[in-house]
Amino acid sequence: MSDEEPDDENDTEEEVEEKKEEKEGEGEGEEDEEEEEPQVSTSLNEEMVKDGLSLLCKTGNGLAHAFVKLEVREKELTDITFIHNFIHLRYVDLSDNLLRDLSPLAFLRHLLWLKVDNNRLISASIEELPYLQIASFANNHIKDSNGICHPRLASLNLRGNAIEVLSELNPNILTNLHTVELRGNSLKSTAGIYLPKLKNLYLGQNAITHLEDLENLEQLTTLHLRDNLIEVLDGFSSNMKSLQYLNLRGNAIAQVQELEKLQVLPMLRALVLLENPCSDEAEYRVECLVLLPNLERLDKDFFEEEERTDAADIRQKRKEEELELQKEREREKELEEAEDNTQEDLTTE
Repeated sequence: MSDEEPDDENDTEEEVEEKKEEKEGEGEGEEDEEEEEPQVSTSLNEEMVKDGLSLLCKTGNGLAHAFVKLEVREKELTDITFIHNFIHLRYVDLSDNLLRDLSPLAFLRHLLWLKVDNNRLISASIEELPYLQIASFANNHIKDSNGICHPRLASLNLRGNAIEVLSELNPNILTNLHTVELRGNSLKSTAGIYLPKLKNLYLGQNAITHLEDLENLEQLTTLHLRDNLIEVLDGFSSNMKSLQYLNLRGNAIAQVQELEKLQVLPMLRALVLLENPCSDEAEYRVECLVLLPNLERLDKDFFEEEERTDAADIRQKRKEEELELQKEREREKELEEAEDNTQEDLTTE
């Protein structure tokens, strides 16, 4: 039921996601600039349903059959009340319409997959759907994530909306949620995210300046923060022991030395830092590897063995210099103490 185009079989998983980001980011925000025309009511009807039904399957008791997939797109729909007559639906795509109200979907108790992208929704709230696993509300006018209460939900797409905070996603209800897509919203911080089962989090193209509450994401493997306003890398935690891929492209990180704060991430293997001021520094790649020796890939290129050797030599040299500096400090301290003792003896005499 994926609507994505097939990817190059030679691409890594991270490169696939980067290409997806670039493709989906094109033209983002154009819909917000369009003035809404006066809305004419268009209701879902029998003919539309007939044309959109497919995938004949057995029903719950196994003795009857029903079509379980419905696709009705680009019909300027404003009312889907008629859908409550089709209680066996499992897959529903109502994208590219004019919907503001999804309440009739509450009758679809067997729904597994829902896509309502490019509508006029201001809320993603629907009465609990006990089997819903994948839901996409991309490119609407949703301002918060209240009312998302589906216990089996695994993947949630809220890209291209107007969400400002993450705190409404309830971890006590969304216990199976592993992927959240929030690219192109109005987030300024990661504060309030408490989803310990989350594996993939996409927060690109927001206005994030501060990273907070990341210590709650112990199972996170992929974190996309591309095209935000991040200057410093405070907020990462040693609790994030599963994070392997971090995309910080297009932020405002000025110093490579900020990467030292990523040393708390034991599994980090791929890092993207393109289009940050620090990526223009001389010996940028080697400096990154000096600070993060376990990295396998920086930006789009894997590290060469020569780079690893250079980084190891620099790291060892700096370690020796630091050790020598520490010894020098200790000698100076001993001399100061000796001078103080001598002064005390003279004073006593």
